[in-house]
Amino acid sequence: MMEWDGFTQGEMRRWRAAGFTPGEAAAWREAGVTSPADARLWRTAAAGPETVIAWQRAGMTPAEAVRWHEMGVAPHDAARRHLAGERPHRLSWTTHLARLPGLSRLGPRPGPPHPRSSGRSPLTGPTASEPAELSAPAWADTMRRLLRSGVPADVARTYADAGWDGAEAAEWARRRVDQGDARVFRALGFTAAEAARTRRCAVEVMAAWWGTVPLEEVAAWCAAGFTPGEAARQRAAGVTAEQAAVLRALSG
Repeated sequence: MMEWDGFTQGEMRRWRAAGFTPGEAAAWREAGVTSPADARLWRTAAAGPETVIAWQRAGMTPAEAVRWHEMGVAPHDAARRHLAGERPHRLSWTTHLARLPGLSRLGPRPGPPHPRSSGRSPLTGPTASEPAELSAPAWADTMRRLLRSGVPADVARTYADAGWDGAEAAEWARRRVDQGDARVFRALGFTAAEAARTRRCAVEVMAAWWGTVPLEEVAAWCAAGFTPGEAARQRAAGVTAEQAAVLRALSG
């Protein structure tokens, strides 16, 4: 216990549970990081007790540092950009998925185009692209629209920071759909209400439905209340989502 001199019993337990040695915990605390959870985030961002000061002087939170690191931005460059007012945007699930090895060789089973689709893969269309950064007036307009719609400020800011138009974001933000998930759900053809009813993040929905029906049909089958397995069986029998929904309503 002598190794943990200067720590209370509670602090010692928290630092040990987070996987830090006494020396590491002491070094982080000397650097001004008193929370093991924050220290783990800083470490994820490739910062150490000796280098974390560069991030801290820029006014960055540990979570923001992790996002800069995920974007591949070097610490000093991230600090400079952060001080200039730029904020790191979380990578969308479409970007993460596109980076997975072998993903280009995977895909939904072929099938006829669905009426709700444009005939293109929903993840390669313009709605799935990374948003453009808003100008200051446009950012303020998005914030104003969302706040007037009853969206909490912290939720509204994530949409504005990600480049959403206020009118387009309102329905999604009011339902507390994460803005990154909202972009993927919208690309798949979901409405905000349909996405909220899934009670799952976009990547979980995609993982559950991957390979069962074409991606452009996922929204229609979900909206009709079918599971991936049920949808696959109905589709194999030549039944569309709309027809299956009507048959279920008549039989139920």
